[in-house]
Amino acid sequence: MRLSAPAVAAFFSTTLALPSFAASASPPETFPGAPGVITLSGKCAKLVVAKFDATKGCKNELASVTLANGVVTFIFTSDGKALGFQGDGSGIKSASNGNARLPLSLVTTGVGNKMTGQVKVAGFCTFGNPYAGKPIAIECTAESKDSSFAGSFRTGGKLVKKEK
Repeated sequence: MRLSAPAVAAFFSTTLALPSFAASASPPETFPGAPGVITLSGKCAKLVVAKFDATKGCKNELASVTLANGVVTFIFTSDGKALGFQGDGSGIKSASNGNARLPLSLVTTGVGNKMTGQVKVAGFCTFGNPYAGKPIAIECTAESKDSSFAGSFRTGGKLVKKEK
């Protein structure tokens, strides 16, 4: 199912929740790391879809999903809906201040833990390594031909939860 950016904005303005993930074996030292799901706790500072600001309902958890093929998605949630910023993990490059940058190709949408819509975009997510034990930021911006998307999340520096 392909959605236009205005449809994504309408989706967010009318109805995002991460599933709870149990902690498992020792976390890897790199981020986003091996295939699986990593849940970060902290503060959702910004979530905007087109002109709709979903920050007020944004949950203070963020999921990083890495698929076996290397695709990485950072998933923000607000009011039971999900917005994922997705790119090819093989394209991750070093950025300033010890951060890394993931080039984006899609923004995905869904309800709960089912991602069903997608919009082709250009953009990036910049992020630090939460395994370092200090607060980091994950900041994503993307634009489609019709709209723009932005998400910003700051961790509290606590250990992350991982599920394969």
